[in-house]
Amino acid sequence: MAVATDALSLRGVLRGHRGWVTAIAVNEDGTQVLSASRDKTIVQWKITRGDGEGALSEYGVAHRALKGHGHFVEDVVLSKDGQFALSASWDGSLRLWDLNEGKSTRRFVQHTKAATSVAFSPDNRQIVSGSKDHTIRLWNTLGECKITIDEASQSHSDWVSCVHFSPSTTTPLVVSAGWDKLVKVWTITDEFKLKQNLAGHTGYVNAVTISPDGSLCASGGKDGTAMLWALEEGKHLYSLDAKDIINALVFSPNHFWLCAATDSGIIIWDLESKQEVASFGKDFPDFGTSTLVPNPAALSLAWSADGTTLYAGYSDNLVRVWGVNL
Repeated sequence: MAVATDALSLRGVLRGHRGWVTAIAVNEDGTQVLSASRDKTIVQWKITRGDGEGALSEYGVAHRALKGHGHFVEDVVLSKDGQFALSASWDGSLRLWDLNEGKSTRRFVQHTKAATSVAFSPDNRQIVSGSKDHTIRLWNTLGECKITIDEASQSHSDWVSCVHFSPSTTTPLVVSAGWDKLVKVWTITDEFKLKQNLAGHTGYVNAVTISPDGSLCASGGKDGTAMLWALEEGKHLYSLDAKDIINALVFSPNHFWLCAATDSGIIIWDLESKQEVASFGKDFPDFGTSTLVPNPAALSLAWSADGTTLYAGYSDNLVRVWGVNL
């Protein structure tokens, strides 16, 4: 992978997980980072910013491990106020965590197979989840399942890999991605119903994300193509070639960028020019690979709210912290 070392620098790592880092969430002021892992835990990190650069610099310390799930934790999200987290696990459950207490206060149990993805609505009053049982479920914060999308005519015909609420409060939407190669857009104003299918991917879809203004949606997966869609019209706008399996996608909060985590590293595109801003993998200086995992895949991504720091989780159990120099 080509390396644009001037655009980003490796500020340090968060070290402590004993399994792949599958998801990351950052609070509004950037003081708290959560990471989910195949080691069945979610770690609350206290960010200290370290004093060096590269993989030898510790960017933070593990404040607490949240334990309770009986299998891989696949996703974690934060409430707006940063007081609560939601997690999704292969044990089939979601859990709501009180981050001040470090305790799980509620379990959400309805999925019959692994829960793969979870999201809060913009007002934090609704929760949506996706699962390998092919369903999407809508919950309230009390853990009551209000709606299950499982009709063959509407639901995904394979694993649901990713669910997201649109940040737009004027037109509330949910988007979902599945291993049936489809991205689905759902309206949730009066009832939870299918607005349209966004078809075009030639392999399973791992990731879907929505731009901060709610106008754009990006999806990616096995075919190595990031597809950009106009969410309101459900129209395919253009595609970007990531040259490898896409595991996660995220829009920058302050640049018109899309960022992809792939099996070989990270790519950032400028969406105006449709050019790569940067791409960086294990060849990056001081990347810090181990002999056990010589080719770590990038699996998860989260930006700090100010867009200066990109947290990336890898299959060598590390979170690498990238700083934007632009």
